[in-house]
Amino acid sequence: MTAAAFAPMPIPPRAGVGLKPEHYAAILDTAPDIGWFEIHAENYMGAGGPPHRYLTAIRDRYPLSLHGVGLSIGAARPLDKDHLRRLRALNERYQPGLFSEHLAWSSHDTVFMSDLLPVPYNEETLARVADHVDEVQETMGRRMLLENPSTYVAFEASTMSEIEFLKGVVRRTGCGLLLDVNNIHVSATNQRYDAVDYLDAFPIEHVGEIHLAGYAPETDDNGDPLLIDAHDRPIDPLVLRLYERAIARAGAVPTLVEWDNDVPDWPTLFAEAERVEHVLRPARRRSEERSLAVAV
Repeated sequence: MTAAAFAPMPIPPRAGVGLKPEHYAAILDTAPDIGWFEIHAENYMGAGGPPHRYLTAIRDRYPLSLHGVGLSIGAARPLDKDHLRRLRALNERYQPGLFSEHLAWSSHDTVFMSDLLPVPYNEETLARVADHVDEVQETMGRRMLLENPSTYVAFEASTMSEIEFLKGVVRRTGCGLLLDVNNIHVSATNQRYDAVDYLDAFPIEHVGEIHLAGYAPETDDNGDPLLIDAHDRPIDPLVLRLYERAIARAGAVPTLVEWDNDVPDWPTLFAEAERVEHVLRPARRRSEERSLAVAV
C-alpha cells in the first residue's frame, strides 16, 4: 500500500453510514452533508484498484472510521500476523478517526467462517481477549474500540455477565467500546432479558462510537421471537427509542447506520442517517451550551 496522504481527521458527533460501492458516484457527485463514513477493513486490503481510488477521493472530503470484521479477536488461537499488518497499513494510509473490532471469533485452526461467533464469558476467555486487544493496540499504535456482539444463545461455561466481561477488557487494556444498540435489542429478545436494564448498566463513559441497524424478525422452534442481526432494513422504532436513552446518558456520540445487505439507493440510506441526526442535534446543542456556560 502507498504511504499516507492524509492528516488525522477526528470523527464528529454526527450520524455516519457504511460506505458501499453502490454509492461512490452519488457521494462524489452530490457531496452530501453527512458526518462521516465507515469502511469494513477487509474490503480494502488489496494494494490498489478502483476501491482505493474511490476511497481516497471520499477520504479527501470526509472523516473515516475503520471497522474490522475478520480479526477473530475472541478465537482460541494467535492473531493472524499478516492480517494485523494489513490492518496497520490501512490505518496508516487513511488515518481513520476511529478503529474498531468485534468481540467475536470467526476462525479455528486453518478454517475461517463467515459468521461472527460469540465467546463464553469467563476468566480464561477474558485473559485471551485482553491479550489480543493489547496486541492489536500495540501493532496499530492506537486505541481500539471493542463492539458488544449480537447473540442467540448463552454459554453454560460463562461465569460473568457480558457487561462484567466488557468492563474487564477495558480495565486490563485501556481500550474503548463500540456500543451496538441493535445488538442489545437482538440479544435481549433472543435470551429473554431486559434491554433497558442492560443499557443502563453499560459503561457508557468508555463508548467512542454507536452502531444502529435493522434486524429480521423470525420465530424459533417453539414459536418464540427470534431476531436476526440482518443489517438489511431500516432501524426499528424500538431500537431507535433505546438509542435515544443511550444518547441521554452519553451525550452526542458518533453514530453509524449499518445497512450491509439488500443495500438501498443513496437517498434511502441518507434518510436513515437523518433519522439519527434528529436525535443527535439536540444532544450536540446541549453539549455546546454546557461548554459555553463553563467558558463564561
